[in-house]
Amino acid sequence: MLSSDPVAVFAAVFATLYAAHQFADHWVQTQCQSDHKGSPGWRGRAACAAHVGTYTLTAAAALACLPLFLDLALPVGPTVAGLAVSGLSHYWIDRRRPLRRLADRLGKDPGWLERGGGLYALDQSAHVACLFVAALVVAA
Repeated sequence: MLSSDPVAVFAAVFATLYAAHQFADHWVQTQCQSDHKGSPGWRGRAACAAHVGTYTLTAAAALACLPLFLDLALPVGPTVAGLAVSGLSHYWIDRRRPLRRLADRLGKDPGWLERGGGLYALDQSAHVACLFVAALVVAA
């Protein structure tokens, strides 16, 4: 019988989403998607949507493996909702301008953002925070 303990579900889902995020963001994403996902207009939106599509498929495939290898039941509706949280937030973050505007409003140092890897650090930490929320959605 598969376990549905919410703590176990949260822990397994968060770890799985994090691993899938790393793989999808750095191995699955194409160079074209990476180069253009933050561009203005339809070209940028299309590149970002394509990246988020493969990103979400990677996460879904990873989550589908959990019941096969662990004594763990993932509820379908909350899992789909968690993937939606992950995918939609990933799109928002990867469009770049919204994240940059937020960083500017919070007073982040422009020099650090541009030269010190700050935008990448903010991008990745925002993704991890959203994965945390997505895992909560699945486990709740």
